[in-house]
Amino acid sequence: MNNDYTNFVADVLKRLARLNYIKPGDVPNISLYMDQVTTFMDEHLSDSKRHEEDKILTKTMINNYTKNNLLPAPVKKKYSKDHLYILAFIYYFKSLLPIGDIQKLLEPLTENFFDAKHFPDLDNIYKEVYNMCKSQISGLSRDIMDKAKLSGNSFDKVSDEDQRDFLQFFSLVSLLSFDVYMKKNMIENLIDDFARKQNKKDENSEKRKK
Repeated sequence: MNNDYTNFVADVLKRLARLNYIKPGDVPNISLYMDQVTTFMDEHLSDSKRHEEDKILTKTMINNYTKNNLLPAPVKKKYSKDHLYILAFIYYFKSLLPIGDIQKLLEPLTENFFDAKHFPDLDNIYKEVYNMCKSQISGLSRDIMDKAKLSGNSFDKVSDEDQRDFLQFFSLVSLLSFDVYMKKNMIENLIDDFARKQNKKDENSEKRKK
């Protein structure tokens, strides 16, 4: 892979590091109507859109999340700060996970910490997770650059420049895809193990009641 393409990867990483996330301090303390919620999400996540016409969040999406028990129902048509935290988690998870897995992840979160009056509440949880994720950016960037350099050294014996560039590009996409594939499988195994343990707890609880 030529230096131009390696520089392109580096430029993309710099842009990704500057993406506008939903920062804990950005979430308003007042409840919002649905139109205000979609506007808020779009303002804070529009940088992550691949295409200009892509939708971050729509009224239909929000209603479906509520119907599928991912999101607690609004109170008098208004959505609280905790609703916005849950919507942020849904947005980040949905690019990798099916709705069923997201439901398994969020159900304990909404049952135990939504509108909680004790520590930890969703405000604390979101801040902790946000800070942990942000701390990983430099390490992830280094890993991607290492993969770019590794793929850039592949197929160096291919004499045709166009073919060599394509194969090196294909190698980088494959390396990154394999990384995502392995992590996605790990996530799925973690969720399945959690669900099994949760089901066992529920079964034991039912037995004790009898």
